[in-house]
Amino acid sequence: MKSSTKKLTAEITSTLESKLDQLSVKSKKVKKSIEKTAAKLAKKVAKLLEKENKEKEKKSKKVQKAAEAKVKKEAKKATKNADKAAKNAARTAAKKAKNAEVAANLKSTPASAAATPGAAAAAPKPRTSRPAAKPAAAAPGAAASRTRKSRATPATPETSGADKA
Repeated sequence: MKSSTKKLTAEITSTLESKLDQLSVKSKKVKKSIEKTAAKLAKKVAKLLEKENKEKEKKSKKVQKAAEAKVKKEAKKATKNADKAAKNAARTAAKKAKNAEVAANLKSTPASAAATPGAAAAAPKPRTSRPAAKPAAAAPGAAASRTRKSRATPATPETSGADKA
């Protein structure tokens, strides 16, 4: 770094001296002040360059970390998806095996047993989600009308038309 600032100082000094030669000013004090300001300027330029380089390094490290994090995240996601796929495949295989077992059990039962009348009675009744309906006699209006009909007077021989004929 020091060599670069020295080179820069020399370049600035030579440039300024050439400009002053055109003006024909040849004082030692002027030359010293030019050298001092050139050195200060060179140091400032060197600091700025150094600062820019540090910022570039920080940015590159940040980008690299982000890329590594992304790769890590994708790898984690891939393993998770692979585990999920394996689990689903195992579940599917178990389901197929169960279905095959049920089909084999159905095939192994003899056809003559299914044709017998007792086999139909042994089959379980399908379940319904609703309870059985109450009989109509339990309704309040229906009970009253039946009692009236049952109290009706029976036909007597006097009222029937069979005896008169």
